[in-house]
Amino acid sequence: MVKLATKNAEVKNFRQPEETRPFEGNGRIEIVTVGGQPVARGTFEPGWRWSRNVGPIAGTDRCEASHLGYCLSGRMRVTMSDGGGIDVGPGDAIAIPPGHDAEVVGDEPCVLIDFGEVSDYARRG
Repeated sequence: MVKLATKNAEVKNFRQPEETRPFEGNGRIEIVTVGGQPVARGTFEPGWRWSRNVGPIAGTDRCEASHLGYCLSGRMRVTMSDGGGIDVGPGDAIAIPPGHDAEVVGDEPCVLIDFGEVSDYARRG
């Protein structure tokens, strides 16, 4: 892997994440920091659901982070606290506000890149 850091440019690769945070089963997120901002690659395996696999880590009933990202593969259903929701699939760019649950749809892992509020997402203790 090539790491390039200059005054104006920086490159990092998820093959060597700076931090990996496993969920309570069914996946993990990997974090790299570029331009002083964390970027996450989440791998959400079949059967993953935020309220079951991340909620116990966060200590909340719903995800209270906002997400700005891009879906590389797989499918995810996001349900907002007001009952509305969206389905996310490959090639979709997403903006999801706080106050949601989410689950993988189907039997393929969902892989998302997240530029949103990932500093503390799925962080233990």
